[in-house]
Amino acid sequence: MIARLSGRVEDKAPDHLIVDVGGVGYQVFVSLQTFYRLPERGQPVSLHIHTHVREDILQLFGFLDEQEKAGFVLLKGVSGIGPRLAVNILSGIPVEDLEDALRAGDVTRLLAVPGVGRRTAERLVVELREKVGALPGSDGAAIPGAQVPVSTDAVSALVNLGYRQSQAEKAVQNALRDGRSTLTDIIQESLRSLSA
Repeated sequence: MIARLSGRVEDKAPDHLIVDVGGVGYQVFVSLQTFYRLPERGQPVSLHIHTHVREDILQLFGFLDEQEKAGFVLLKGVSGIGPRLAVNILSGIPVEDLEDALRAGDVTRLLAVPGVGRRTAERLVVELREKVGALPGSDGAAIPGAQVPVSTDAVSALVNLGYRQSQAEKAVQNALRDGRSTLTDIIQESLRSLSA
């Protein structure tokens, strides 16, 4: 597994660059955020690398800082988001803004990113809202006035899954009474009670 790559920029395009390391050229896919900060051709560069391996392909994804790489790995962990879409998301929104949008549940901001539809945006918020504070460089602070009550998010998630509003509200209230406090726990407990 390649974790870091240091060499010289041999060639670059908005979606990738070629890094010459001792005469070997490595193709590394990058976000636009990274592309704009890359040095000129012939200049030294050092990238944090995520190696993506499938049975038929090996791809390198590069980042100038650890925070963007952590954001990429977090995005890639969401069902339905592969490495190319994760890089595309990071091209459309800087990782700091992504953290803020996820923390605030700002689906509209996520919809502005090319390639992100409503379902993907909602899935990102549901799956990542509580994880963004763990990113390197993240202060984990809430955004004043932007937080939506966790019960509202849980009800919204259940309604999006096809449950009636009244059913969802009742299940969420029961989960809260049972001492559940995180969004994930509330949704899981609500789904358990709704399927019983």
